[in-house]
Amino acid sequence: MEEEEEGLAMLITHLHHFSHSLSPLFFTLHPPLLSHQLPRLSFFDIDDYSLDDFCGLVMAAGKSGSSRMLEPLKHPSKKSRRDRSLGKSSGRSSRDEAMEQQIWKKLPEDLFEPVIARLPIATFFCFRSVCQRWNSLLTSQSFSQHCAQVPQANPWFYTVTHEHANSGAMYDPSMKKWYHPTISTLPAELIVLPVASAGGLVCFLDIYRQNFYVCNPLTQSLKELPARSVRVGSRASVGMTVNGNSTSAGYKILLVGCDGEYEIYDSVTKSWSHPENMPADIKLPLSLNFRSHAVSIDSTLYFMHSDPEGIVSYDMATGVWMQYIIPAPLHLTDHMLAECDGRILLVGLLTKNAATCICIWELQKMTFLWKEVDRMPNVWCLDFYGKHVRMTCLGNKGLLMLSLRSRQMNRLVTYNIASREWVKVPACLVPHGRKRQWVAHGTAFYPCLTAMA
Repeated sequence: MEEEEEGLAMLITHLHHFSHSLSPLFFTLHPPLLSHQLPRLSFFDIDDYSLDDFCGLVMAAGKSGSSRMLEPLKHPSKKSRRDRSLGKSSGRSSRDEAMEQQIWKKLPEDLFEPVIARLPIATFFCFRSVCQRWNSLLTSQSFSQHCAQVPQANPWFYTVTHEHANSGAMYDPSMKKWYHPTISTLPAELIVLPVASAGGLVCFLDIYRQNFYVCNPLTQSLKELPARSVRVGSRASVGMTVNGNSTSAGYKILLVGCDGEYEIYDSVTKSWSHPENMPADIKLPLSLNFRSHAVSIDSTLYFMHSDPEGIVSYDMATGVWMQYIIPAPLHLTDHMLAECDGRILLVGLLTKNAATCICIWELQKMTFLWKEVDRMPNVWCLDFYGKHVRMTCLGNKGLLMLSLRSRQMNRLVTYNIASREWVKVPACLVPHGRKRQWVAHGTAFYPCLTAMA
């Protein structure tokens, strides 16, 4: 109980600092407080922590599978210069601080979960080491409901680098921070790529054996899906949806090939099904755009195809296929689908003569034509002049991450569809090194602590 009260005081202090945008303390490693009580879970590594880091935790995915907590480098009784100056300016005494601690100890227990559910994702892992009860929140139904009530912020990005195809790098756009997770439950010899996501889960494809895995990158909850009954060719697209608002009601994965063959995995029945072939009014073969990830809006998945240019959709709830012939803008290359608040968008490189620019189009519901709504600032596009630039869209859920590469350039940028804001992404470096990595593949996912594969 004493440890839990101390942890509660830490939590409130951390939440108080967060609400006032104060910088965190420096941290260093030490063993978990209650390591003998914690289950053997593995979490992603938070490395290269600095003043930009919010929490003091390294969720290490070592062979032991244990999580490690961080503690201040300074002696607890010694205050930093900022703390001393804040204390002087506010006129607070040690007696006031002691009184405040007594007040927070009386915080009703039914407020614990709502408060923790609203903390930043990385912060939670710091407090789950306080006691076994707090650690068990990951599997708590009530905590899952509180998390579902918190509005979703920006998605994170799970990416695969060219140099380390069998491991990933996660990017948190809110903190502008890269993490390097290790999915310790996957065989080391596998090369898996993230191909879809939904409800905090990421779907991976083993590119050699064509097996599928579903994983929560935060908690390492992982499941290998059963073998498929019908072998869809390697040239296939993948989409994923959830049943309802979260994965607690299950999820579905759609695998569709160019010849019209498709299969659906249902996590409720834990099996693949092979429905009838596509209706006759769908023009086959489908020249699917494999550089473009599927877009999900409610229960419907949208795939981009060419020859003719357009979109094919499938409603997971009703089982209805639809096809839309939509001509692409002129001089367009490396184009991919995106979505934001139920709107379907198109992002691509517009190249004419030696000039190249990234443009955003929105699909008009009345005319089923693309209308340009934004483009990258001209001062940024000047860097592309005269260069053969290739673009990959690593996430298409409201916030886009674009990988731009040429012989002279290797750049990552994000684009917020709602606010129309372009932001340069810090380079993805080799863990504990300075070498820049080329991010070759990836997908966006909304981080969820309670999503179970």
